[in-house]
Amino acid sequence: MMDPESGFYQNQLKKESWKQVLILAYQSLGVVYGDLSTSPLYVYKSAFAEDIEHSDTSEEIYGVLSFVFWTLTIIPLLKYVFIVLRADDNGEGGTFALYSLLCRHARVNSIPNCQLADEDLSEYKKDGVVPAQTNFGSGLKSILEKHRVLQKLLLILALIGTCMVIGDGVLTPAISVFSAVSGLELSMSHEHHKYVEVPVACLILIGLFALQHYGTHRVGFLFAPIVVAWLFCISSIGLYNIIYWNPHIYQALSPYHMYKFLKKTQTGGWMSLGGILLCITGSEAMFADLGHFSQLSIKIAFSFVVYPSLILAYMGQAAYLSKHHVVATDYRIGFYVSVPETLRWPVLIIAILAAVVGSQAIITGTFSIIKQCQALGCFPRVKIVHTSSKIHGQIYIPEINWTLMILCLAVTIGFRDTKRMGNASGLAVITVMLVTTCLMSLVIVLCWRKSVFVALAFVLFFGAFEALYFSAALIKFLEGAWVPVALSLIFMIIMYVWHYGTRKKYEFDVQNKVSINWLLSLGPSLGIVRVRGIGLIHTELVSGIPAIFSHFVTNLPAFHQVLVFLCVKSVAVPHVRPEERFLVGHIGPKEYRLYRCIVRCGYRDFHKDDFEFENDLVCSVAEYVRAESSKVNENGFKDESEKDHDERMTVVGSPSTYADGIKMHEDEVEVEVDNHQDLPGTSEVREIRSPVTSTAKKRVRFSLPESPKMENVSREELKDLMEAREAGIAYILGHAHVKAKNGSNWLKKLVINFGYDFLRRNSRAPSYPLSVPHASTLEVGMVCHI
Repeated sequence: MMDPESGFYQNQLKKESWKQVLILAYQSLGVVYGDLSTSPLYVYKSAFAEDIEHSDTSEEIYGVLSFVFWTLTIIPLLKYVFIVLRADDNGEGGTFALYSLLCRHARVNSIPNCQLADEDLSEYKKDGVVPAQTNFGSGLKSILEKHRVLQKLLLILALIGTCMVIGDGVLTPAISVFSAVSGLELSMSHEHHKYVEVPVACLILIGLFALQHYGTHRVGFLFAPIVVAWLFCISSIGLYNIIYWNPHIYQALSPYHMYKFLKKTQTGGWMSLGGILLCITGSEAMFADLGHFSQLSIKIAFSFVVYPSLILAYMGQAAYLSKHHVVATDYRIGFYVSVPETLRWPVLIIAILAAVVGSQAIITGTFSIIKQCQALGCFPRVKIVHTSSKIHGQIYIPEINWTLMILCLAVTIGFRDTKRMGNASGLAVITVMLVTTCLMSLVIVLCWRKSVFVALAFVLFFGAFEALYFSAALIKFLEGAWVPVALSLIFMIIMYVWHYGTRKKYEFDVQNKVSINWLLSLGPSLGIVRVRGIGLIHTELVSGIPAIFSHFVTNLPAFHQVLVFLCVKSVAVPHVRPEERFLVGHIGPKEYRLYRCIVRCGYRDFHKDDFEFENDLVCSVAEYVRAESSKVNENGFKDESEKDHDERMTVVGSPSTYADGIKMHEDEVEVEVDNHQDLPGTSEVREIRSPVTSTAKKRVRFSLPESPKMENVSREELKDLMEAREAGIAYILGHAHVKAKNGSNWLKKLVINFGYDFLRRNSRAPSYPLSVPHASTLEVGMVCHI
């Protein structure tokens, strides 16, 4: 056998890990960098939409190239690759990942049903020694935790960044595809090319959105080669143009040319920055798509492939334009004019494919961020389809897909030129980056526990650079930049109304929950007939009995023998481990057969199908019963106190996480009369079987370890649970009609009675019982005045 400690073995592991990193780096080219790599199609055209043909020197060309070089170096390379990528939320990135990271280090969580037990999740903990909090950090943390206004402002800041990403999901496909097909004008007369560009761009966009339901994994293997081919094309053409037209173009990399550019062009040059910033479109994807790859793979792909290729491409374009800016009467063609004529058609085809890949990346990213928002209670429920059984992050949201398509077509048809599209896209891009900078400054102090001076240096350096671009993009508000603002405002209103209504509804449930004394007064039968089966009562409460339960008891003549108050909640971590998924506890005495089960999901977790979820749930309750049976108090006697049943919860994993725990088996057999409770002929396991029956049906049995011994009360409890599982599971839903309280101001009435109520009626039902047959669903209505 090979010695695990041997140098050869360690080298093999090292080689294997590096091989995996390089494979991920290659794959990231197609997913992460499709948008960023297509920016040379429209940057120069957007920056010099009107001024270049009037210049008689190359100073403007040199100045723009200098700005492009230093912008690519400072923002994607220095800020994202070396700093922001380190602020991952247990491997996940993006605006909401930063927000959830802050929520874990300071109690600013916007989710109303958070518990202290959630902070014991292993995902909350970081390896290594955590440095002590600085005095400023401690003060900032206490201020944030004390003032609800600051918590709301932090949430709004995260929502602004999120909404701008959604806006970018509309604008990026439009400008990328439209810029790619603009090469068609090379072979057509000036008066006819625009009549062709728009229909072709629209057809490509419709095809792109129509294919989304297949999932990116089906065509994902094509993405990386297309982007690699595109990067090879633009870097090779750039190198050719540098050598052939202007070998001294490297001099433009000096920051002195930025100063000369602004000094000469003044206001016009400052306004052209709105087009120059498009060179970093898609940089945010490096952080947003971090969950699909690793930090090292993304860093390698950008530093050694994407960054050099883009610099060569921009230098090549500048080299060509520096010698043709006077005679190029068709300068509006932008990128394609610098491509040698013999290569224009192949490059056009590759450019269109690369634009589709870049658009695919931002569309997928939009789906992911909508899912995160929904999980954290900031977006109405929509249908989420997991398109890959292996990669959980690959999802498809039909409602969002068709909404993006309609908006994208509207932008393409409405603008018909890259200048206004560029103005719109530029504002969306730079706003997201400013939000990231602001949130990162808080992360540096609260999470990394660095000095306030480090955070200030970060904000002042990157913030000043981005603020300059932001002002240049904002000044073009009427020339297209209003589009992302309008889109973001619409999504912002939807998200904030939903979040506000959800929070108020939860507060109503907390204030009106049923007292445990009322439940105890009903007795074990709850004052009604108890029939076979399990009733899953969906609730958003993590403690107490929801008010809707009293409506069930007063309106229904019978109830199930086992009742489980089920709360499916999201926590501010990307993933929850299976062994920490369930929190289970009793409600009232054991003979009532009432349980509370809290299912904790991360905002990037995917949901199982209902049958598998039901079995996991029942097994977890059974494992809880077994675990409670083995507990003894300090004196060695069973603690029978029932006074805090409603508060005591136990973490129970899914069946796959405990090898020596209870297992559930379901067999389609002719069940014979059998009163035995122990499986004969085995010393390792014992079985509890269901009660006497003689008909063909699904038999449920629990197998449990020989040790520790279970008391009879717990065995009886397990037998009832097993009998109930055999009879089937019913989903009991409370349908709340939400209204604003009498005396509320007009704004609250507008938000609750019209906004929130409209969104509730038109959004999806909770995701878990969707596929349950209607015969297994029971719904009771209730009016909630909030």
